[in-house]
Amino acid sequence: MLVFRGLPDRAEHGSVLTIGNFDGVHRGHQALLQLLVREARERALPATVLTFEPHPREFFAPESAPPRLSRLREKLEYMAECGVDRVYVLRFNKALASLDAEAFVENVLVRGLGVRHLLIGDDFRFGRGRGGDFASLQQAGETWGFRVESMPTLDFDGERVSSSAVRDALVSGDIERAERLIGRPYTMSGRVMHGDKIGRTIGFPTANIQIKRNRAALHGIYTVTVDGIGDSPWPGVASLGNRPTITKNGAARLEVFLFGFDGDLYGKHLQVHFLHKQRDEQKYGSLEELTAAINRDCEIAKEVLAQHRIPVPAT
Repeated sequence: MLVFRGLPDRAEHGSVLTIGNFDGVHRGHQALLQLLVREARERALPATVLTFEPHPREFFAPESAPPRLSRLREKLEYMAECGVDRVYVLRFNKALASLDAEAFVENVLVRGLGVRHLLIGDDFRFGRGRGGDFASLQQAGETWGFRVESMPTLDFDGERVSSSAVRDALVSGDIERAERLIGRPYTMSGRVMHGDKIGRTIGFPTANIQIKRNRAALHGIYTVTVDGIGDSPWPGVASLGNRPTITKNGAARLEVFLFGFDGDLYGKHLQVHFLHKQRDEQKYGSLEELTAAINRDCEIAKEVLAQHRIPVPAT
């Protein structure tokens, strides 16, 4: 899959295109991308995605924008798995936000991306003041010679699938519901960085994983598996939060204790898959109380992993 920052002055060939933020790349997004790829293969054109960075809501109201479900790198990896050929990452800034619907169609869709077939969600709005919609795209398609097709919102197990629904599930601690909506375990990824190494002093050395996002949609103690270490997912316990027993600076961290692991992970890029929320963070009066709590967390995690039939190495 090819990834481009920005648009060419003029497209060299046509495209089958969809547009969106694709935060979390949940079941609804996946269904849309499957249609995109199928249509593109039938037309012998590249399956193309146009997405934005930052998220428009982060541009207009950064303080009230919801936490992201996925980083750009994670979204691109999921899109590649769906068979997408090209992704254009367009910087969302004042100039782009000021384009009216007609200018967006002409400059971005037609001239920049050579759209021949456009697939959008049924609630898609675009252009200055969100002035463009499906009807205006159909009119533009008649003018510029491209076809527009909408996809209704996907329902799964009687629930409307959306990024907001996934986010609500994560915030409420219902990891299993989030997994149903996404179609896979919720995952966060990052590179292992040096931490303050307190964990190893109390018998629980952890991998400190860099979080490149302003806020996370979930906090607490979780049963997890981790990819990026060996040939199969490695089981463990993760803490995602600001570690109130250890620090007062409020900086969020993702730390993972891996059952039975003894090795150097610094610099490795790991993917943490969240299987079950065990509890919220708590502040303890001493490291001894914290150690006892971690021991209990490990026992709970082993029970959850056994339910998932995931073997746990001896610690």
